[in-house]
Amino acid sequence: MAVLLRTLLQSGRFPRVLGRPLGPREATLGTDSGAAVRVRFAPSPTGFLHLGGLRTALYNYIFAKKHGGSFILRLEDTDQTRLVPGAAENIEDMLEWAGIPPDESPRRGGPVGPYLQSQRLELYAQAAEALLKTGAAYPCFCSSQRLELLKKEALRSHQTPRYDNRCRNLSPGQVAQKLAKNPKPAIRFRLEEAPAFQDLVYGWNRHEVASVEGDPVILKSDGFPTYHLACVVDDHHMGISHVLRGSEWLVSTSKHLLLYQALGWPPPHFAHLPLLLNKDGSKLSKRQGDIFLEKFAAAGFLPDALLDIITNCGSGFPENQMGRTLPELIAQFDLTRITCHSALLDLEKLPEFNRLHLRRLVSNATQRHQLVEKLQVLVEEAFGSQLSDRAVLDPAYVERTMLLRQDHICRLQDLVSPAYSYLWTRPAVDRAQLGTISEKVDEIAERVLGLLEGSGGNLTQDVLNAELKKLSEGLAGTKHSNVMKLLRMALSGQPQGPPVAEMMMSLGPKEVWERIQKVLSS
Repeated sequence: MAVLLRTLLQSGRFPRVLGRPLGPREATLGTDSGAAVRVRFAPSPTGFLHLGGLRTALYNYIFAKKHGGSFILRLEDTDQTRLVPGAAENIEDMLEWAGIPPDESPRRGGPVGPYLQSQRLELYAQAAEALLKTGAAYPCFCSSQRLELLKKEALRSHQTPRYDNRCRNLSPGQVAQKLAKNPKPAIRFRLEEAPAFQDLVYGWNRHEVASVEGDPVILKSDGFPTYHLACVVDDHHMGISHVLRGSEWLVSTSKHLLLYQALGWPPPHFAHLPLLLNKDGSKLSKRQGDIFLEKFAAAGFLPDALLDIITNCGSGFPENQMGRTLPELIAQFDLTRITCHSALLDLEKLPEFNRLHLRRLVSNATQRHQLVEKLQVLVEEAFGSQLSDRAVLDPAYVERTMLLRQDHICRLQDLVSPAYSYLWTRPAVDRAQLGTISEKVDEIAERVLGLLEGSGGNLTQDVLNAELKKLSEGLAGTKHSNVMKLLRMALSGQPQGPPVAEMMMSLGPKEVWERIQKVLSS
């Protein structure tokens, strides 16, 4: 870079170019030209992946798959001071967990790598040199102290801080003097009249950045680019056809188009996505802590449930649908249906979304087998030292339990909560805990045991319900509800819970017999 600056000085001038208006973009998705659709998700690894990032990644993934294109993960790690250890790995891990893995990425590689911006510094330096040659950029020697004073003065005057373009019109002699003292200046881009452009979501836009902003730094003195240069250079060299990103970048797009123009590159199509907000309209924040994907994964929420809820609250899909799978989302997606309204996310509804997707998995034999294995692990983790009878880990028993409770749980973890501990461990219950009809426990137990022995193990839940009702009717002066309370307490040690017939079906005749005998002997 310093060599280039000296060459320009020797020529006696710094050339300048004025921006020329870019032609208007056609109001199409740009997917019918025959060119390959290539989109990218380009987060900064300054934190772990959260719901806002997942939504941006998902829309890019869906758009790519809808049009037979490629989904690229690029990590924008140029701000080395803010990098969070493990964040880069977490982002790719969570995309894979969510079922939307990139086609190209730092981990997977690809034809236009590397996919870490910190490993692409030569490309940014080349672009900056090209801009210096045409006069679209210039060296800036302002110190950080001077820039800070400008900012403080603007704030004191209730103005928006902006660079005053002091170095924009330095003479060759002045530049030579300053280069002798500071051979590695920052490089700023010369803002000109901004072109109008058509966003695929927000329509025609034009932001006169030159009148409200100072010339931005595009290459810092340490050789690292700022976002504006890096994203333009990378999107060009990676062949990105469509940029789908958050609406907070809409205002910056004019700057990016000026950069494309100055570099002589055709820009991609832009589609800015409305923000994903909390239910009350406040911004999702990393400080909330509970919006990170790894938290949801650890809590037992399913990837499909998260994908479903973050698309359900937004636009681009038919409204008021729940329980959609990723293939259904891809089939239903229509970019032209995305509105400019922010999406309000109500996480209180997530358990219900998860229940629908969990029930769908339970209904599939292959998926159910995998859930059985996961539940076995959860039982071991929750009750390992308390498992007096490891028969509760038998796949048939675990599967039967899951099938009986599938309409009443939202997460697999619910089945190892205290409310369902009776499924895995025998409760400590004695006669004193059985309530007002404890004096009839012997008679009730005798009839239940007789019922079990006479059934040959072939009772269904409906038949068992009917038989229990007959049993209660045969006990003079005893309400059916009181008999059920007694049996529920004897079987689970809890005053409330699933229907007694279902409990008996879950536990099986042998275990029901054991638990009733235990109460009788207390």
